[in-house]
Amino acid sequence: MAKQTLNQGRRWYVIHTYSGYEENVSNNLKQRIESMDMEDKIFNILIPTEKKIKIKNGKRKVIEEKIFPGYVLVEMIVTDDSWYVVRNTPNVTGFIGVGTTPTPISEKEVKELQKRMGVEEPKFKIDVSEGSPVRIVDGPFKNLEGKVVNVDEEKGKIKVLVSMFGRETPVELDFLQIKKI
Repeated sequence: MAKQTLNQGRRWYVIHTYSGYEENVSNNLKQRIESMDMEDKIFNILIPTEKKIKIKNGKRKVIEEKIFPGYVLVEMIVTDDSWYVVRNTPNVTGFIGVGTTPTPISEKEVKELQKRMGVEEPKFKIDVSEGSPVRIVDGPFKNLEGKVVNVDEEKGKIKVLVSMFGRETPVELDFLQIKKI
């Protein structure tokens, strides 16, 4: 590790992990910090997640989704010892930075992430986009097929062009009322 990173004080750094192992890395790192007495050098571990509403089998379900899969944020003072503890934690592939030198992220970026994580209203998550063919599964237009022309994830609404009476008509539906073909 390059010596120029020393004495930068307490900063946030991004570590790269194997995707899906973020919780595992967080738990392992917490144990290593405690067992190697690094509480005065490594302070916080953050896995950026946000709540989303996913529709599965016609039911709404609130899920926690990782904002940056494969990445974990660590607030620490970089020294040779603290760098070694983090870098050699199982399933950590490295720090984000130049060579072996970790690059800190700004406080502003961390605050924005924490603000995004603290949002109470979950967003809708659906796997259709504009142009996708869908089938309406509920409501007065049940069993009609159409093409998505607009997706409003905030409101959980979707606009679909359906063919009725020989012409295309836009219909606004709830995410629960459609199914991707």
